[in-house]
Amino acid sequence: MASPSRSAPGLALVLPLAAAGGLCWGLAFGREPRAWLPLVALVALAPALGRRRPFGSGWLFGTVAWLAALPWIVPTLATYGHLPGWLAGLALLLLAAYLGLYAGLFALLSAPVWRRGGWAAWLAPPAIWVTLEVVREHLLSGFPWNPPAHAWIGLPGALPLAAWVGVHGVSWLVVATGLGLGRALLARRPAAAAWVLLVPLSLLPVAGRWATGEGEPATPVPVRIVQPNIPNLVSWDPVTNENDRERLFALSRAACDRPALLVWPESAAWPLEYPHDRLLAEPLAELAARGCPVLVNSPVTEGGRVFNSVLLVADAGATARYDKRHLVPFGEYVPLRERLPFLGQIARHAGEFTAATTPGLIPWRGERLGVAICFEVIFPDAVAELVRGGATLLVTVTNDAWYGDTAAPWQHLRAAQFRAAESRRPLLRAAITGISAVIAPDGALAARLGVGEEGTLRAEIAGRTDLSPQSRAPWRIPALALLVAAAGIVAGRRPRRAGGPPAPVVASSRPDDERKPEDAGD
Repeated sequence: MASPSRSAPGLALVLPLAAAGGLCWGLAFGREPRAWLPLVALVALAPALGRRRPFGSGWLFGTVAWLAALPWIVPTLATYGHLPGWLAGLALLLLAAYLGLYAGLFALLSAPVWRRGGWAAWLAPPAIWVTLEVVREHLLSGFPWNPPAHAWIGLPGALPLAAWVGVHGVSWLVVATGLGLGRALLARRPAAAAWVLLVPLSLLPVAGRWATGEGEPATPVPVRIVQPNIPNLVSWDPVTNENDRERLFALSRAACDRPALLVWPESAAWPLEYPHDRLLAEPLAELAARGCPVLVNSPVTEGGRVFNSVLLVADAGATARYDKRHLVPFGEYVPLRERLPFLGQIARHAGEFTAATTPGLIPWRGERLGVAICFEVIFPDAVAELVRGGATLLVTVTNDAWYGDTAAPWQHLRAAQFRAAESRRPLLRAAITGISAVIAPDGALAARLGVGEEGTLRAEIAGRTDLSPQSRAPWRIPALALLVAAAGIVAGRRPRRAGGPPAPVVASSRPDDERKPEDAGD
């Protein structure tokens, strides 16, 4: 199929379609993922790719998508950042406009190859999308939030497939399916649309059956995830803080009905620091003496630097710790503070943490715990590095209380599910107000506590030592996407051979003699 259509629609149709597609894309990542919405969104974006100047349409698509996906940023900034509502809304708009640039760049790079047709028109645009997702994962501290694969998390086979191709490979499949449908429908080729749908309908069941692998038999160990449901304080209240802490200790004592590992969420003991604060050190020592070592989040000062750490507190005190490597900009540190001092005034409540440079594992009862603190679990490469380093069991601790009962905790949870599936490792997720979860090696939720619930998750967990293809070489799919994207871009810019199919023309309501020169060939 050379070209999806002999004509490309005008802006009067393309822009509303792009905005509607962006809305569908953002809504796909709500509390309940909607696997069909990304396909609708990409079908709506497809006509823009037939134009010679698609950047604006792509940017509109991306900006609307992020506005629809991240509305929880506004109440978070207003409540805890003490910003006026209009300023919090403006901050969201600026963030969405920046992130929308990736979709604009996708449209700009994809349009030539889309119009040219051939193999590249089917394979290169999804590869360009994935390549830009990888760029967003690393540029400016990285923000790999809501990749396309997360919308398909409920489809059987999507999570197990990630063990082979990672979240980027599943995202490629999502985008290829949506754009393939768009191309087939624009060309009025229902048979081609059926073939496009047949690919995921065939691949996902196979992945669900064969992609999980077989780990070596291991003896399960008892674990307890404690969710105290402690909300963040808008203003300091020592009485409330003390009551919250006592509730945390009471839940932990009740969970220690037999020897087990207790996992506390991020910030559960805030503002106490281990081992300097007796009010924290003594209850932890009591639990450890009863056979319940505790994974606790606490700042650690060392050599004049402060780390955001998770420590294993056992009978002998803190026996091991992990220091956070991916810090949240303007939350845990201020970028370029020395060169741009005014940023420190703007983010005066930001922490002064130092990022660790090497991963560290926490040994416990024959297992080696690979820990990700909050934001870190959204980075596939970081977790794969822990697994290659010997992690047999994954743990993530987080404080999602900032976001309340919104889509944000669910969006964050999906990243943890993909990390478990990619690495074929069980994963324990402790969230201070939810969603805490026990996640199986195939990414399925074995148990969970919802937002606003108080309680304890009890489980018997067996770690694994086998390495999935994704853990062994997480760079494979991004590298392949880059190669295919580059080949497609080059193919799209090569001049057509004499006698080749003509370029599509723009459908326009204006007479031919009134058409602008830049519209020719759109």
